Amino acid sequence: MPDMVGIILAAGKGTRMKSKLPKALHPICGKPISRYVIDACRESGIGDCVVVIGHGADQVRAGLGDDVRYAIQSQQLGTGDACKRAIEVLDGADGDVIVLPGDAPMIGADILKKLSGEHAASGAAATVLTAVLDDARQYGRVIRGADRNVERIVEAKDASPEELKVGEINAAVYCFNLALLRKYLGEITPANAQGEYYLTDVIGLMVRDGLTVGAVVSDDPNVVLGINDRVDLAHLAGLIRRNILEKLMVGGVTVVDPSSTYVDADVVVGADTVIHPQTYIEKGCKIGEGCVIGPSSRLVNVELGNEITVLFSNLTDSTFGDGTRVGPFANIRPGCRIGRKVKLGDFVEAKNSVLEDGVSMGHLSYIGDATIGERTNVGAGTITCNYDGYNKFKTIIGKNVFLGSSTTMVAPVEIGDGALTAAGSVITDNVPADALVIARSKQIVKEQWARLRREQKEKA
Repeated sequence: MPDMVGIILAAGKGTRMKSKLPKALHPICGKPISRYVIDACRESGIGDCVVVIGHGADQVRAGLGDDVRYAIQSQQLGTGDACKRAIEVLDGADGDVIVLPGDAPMIGADILKKLSGEHAASGAAATVLTAVLDDARQYGRVIRGADRNVERIVEAKDASPEELKVGEINAAVYCFNLALLRKYLGEITPANAQGEYYLTDVIGLMVRDGLTVGAVVSDDPNVVLGINDRVDLAHLAGLIRRNILEKLMVGGVTVVDPSSTYVDADVVVGADTVIHPQTYIEKGCKIGEGCVIGPSSRLVNVELGNEITVLFSNLTDSTFGDGTRVGPFANIRPGCRIGRKVKLGDFVEAKNSVLEDGVSMGHLSYIGDATIGERTNVGAGTITCNYDGYNKFKTIIGKNVFLGSSTTMVAPVEIGDGALTAAGSVITDNVPADALVIARSKQIVKEQWARLRREQKEKA
């Protein structure tokens, strides 16, 4: 299909979404609705795509990417007018064109190949993708003639009671001979309830002139479902999510409970990884083999090596080496590079830091803007003071260091290899390698002081 042109109609506001975000950009499993349609075209081999945009055009262009061409429909005057705008961008191109709605994210490459193949084999002027639904609702009805070719397509709002009984619906995906489409778009008029130029009227004009209009029925009716409101959005998100999880499971991933597991479209997960319930694995994640993720964890744009455990934790924009254990209740913020066999235990937090192989940070600690060398132990309650209210400063901790519990490091500061900090120390100066540093006031005990204070208060 490299010579076929794809036209994707994504100019509408999506009024029923009741949103400031253009409908084309509403995300499903981490990807904008219309990006699914673009990707289906690419996967089917369509070489050139023109996306028709209008409402929020600049925002839509930025959100969908620069691997397609764009046409502007400044006034939303219907699908026929939108196609005219796209054809203007195509200049004098000929051959065949496939027209798709921008709000049907379950359209896949296989059905596009089938549709274009049937169109090419039949020699029809146009070929329509259809589906048979038990409840056709707002979808346009496909009315066939005695020869079983398409006679006309009637929008639901313009259909008669008898036409509304027809279960075969128009999926709004068409293959056209481009020269014929260009010709008949010039003849359609806005003679309908909405005062719009309907692309479906082109079908009627072709039939009027004796041209053949064929149809391909989709085996999966879900493929043709569009999105009009947030109820539709949630329904299709559930279907797409299930498809994503089934693909992972077929590839050797265990998903303990698919009904409570949420994985975005571009996520990669290795074989023998187990994903537990209430886990969210979002856009940009790459997870190795033999990992255990969850329950109740959230991963965003992270890269995990092999045999990593993440339990009740939040990980964002970071990388993790093989054999590392995270959680429970860890919060790893953007910019961290975590080495192999690192232990990040309960209620630890790190951001913009490097923790090299074998670092152990068991619990109740915060590390920010720091580098920690191999096999260093971070005691409970240890923190880096990296921010003075105006600027961030760096803490450098060597390898084989033992940071005693409740060590506070006031950046910028360096601690040499093999050093040891006494519990409760506040480190403000650099510490040499292999040194012991004690940075706390001497303990003073005043006998009976507390008893005397209580008695004074009681008298008062």
